[in-house]
Amino acid sequence: MLQKIVRFCTKYMSVGVVLIGIFSVFFPNVLKPLAKYIPIMLGVIMFGMGMSLTPKDFKNVFKQPKNVALGTLLQFIIMPALAFILIKVFALPPAIAIGVVLVGCCPGGTASNVISYIAHADVALSVSMTMVNTILAPFVTPFLIWLIAGAWVDISFTSMMMSIVKMVLLPLLIGVGFNYFFPKQVEKVTTVTPLLSALVIIFTVGCVVSLSGHTIIDNGLIILAVVILHNLFGMALGYFCAKKFGMNRAQIRAMSIEVGMQNSGLASTLALMYFTAAGGIAGAIFSVWHNVSGSLFASWCVGRDEEEEMENKSFAGEAAK
Repeated sequence: MLQKIVRFCTKYMSVGVVLIGIFSVFFPNVLKPLAKYIPIMLGVIMFGMGMSLTPKDFKNVFKQPKNVALGTLLQFIIMPALAFILIKVFALPPAIAIGVVLVGCCPGGTASNVISYIAHADVALSVSMTMVNTILAPFVTPFLIWLIAGAWVDISFTSMMMSIVKMVLLPLLIGVGFNYFFPKQVEKVTTVTPLLSALVIIFTVGCVVSLSGHTIIDNGLIILAVVILHNLFGMALGYFCAKKFGMNRAQIRAMSIEVGMQNSGLASTLALMYFTAAGGIAGAIFSVWHNVSGSLFASWCVGRDEEEEMENKSFAGEAAK
């Protein structure tokens, strides 16, 4: 019964995000008090991610170090560069533009690992990239934000770095430690961590919307367009680059998914902590959209595999005659 509830909530998380977003526009005072707890909730997500990692995942990094290194470079070059281009092309005001920059400079999200599994991608590569990028995030993310937006917003590099360490890196490492020393107990808990992650994302989006409802009403369509282009160009460039570097099909798919799907929860949290609530809108919308685009991409991948399998069977049958 519990597993059915978990599957239902994770499957329809995007619907939940949309519904709570609409609710928060009309009843903003309901979720506003929860905004101060978002950093703690993000820590819960990262703790859950840590508990899902095993020593084998760390070893996988060294099995294909070139691919992981390439993925890390693409992650922290393509998405920040696209963010810079998009805010210039659409002439976004600083309060909104910083949200797009935050999304672009954050590491990949945990949802990418699930999408990679569905898409018959290289899950080990996806997990390795997410893990490495998340560990590097406290140092790389503040630097990239300063590099892109430091001229027009006030950024406390050290303070932001320490916040990411507290919200992301420490919970992740503690989760890994729990899984290493208490694997049996963790195995029981990890069945509900996807549910907790989905609920945290839903409430985070609700809090962001409740704090910036008027901005969404006035600029929602433009931000949506920017978010969609950011994600789709990121996935397309990740796919293209991986193909150019001679990766196999499963690795190309993993690279495309990992580059295009961001830890938008972290982006929204940093916006609320260091900038404005309006800066969290891009992350909130990205939370919905990248799950939609990722699912569509996974469906396309599965459909393509099935078509090839049918063609091979047909070819084998004709050859047998």
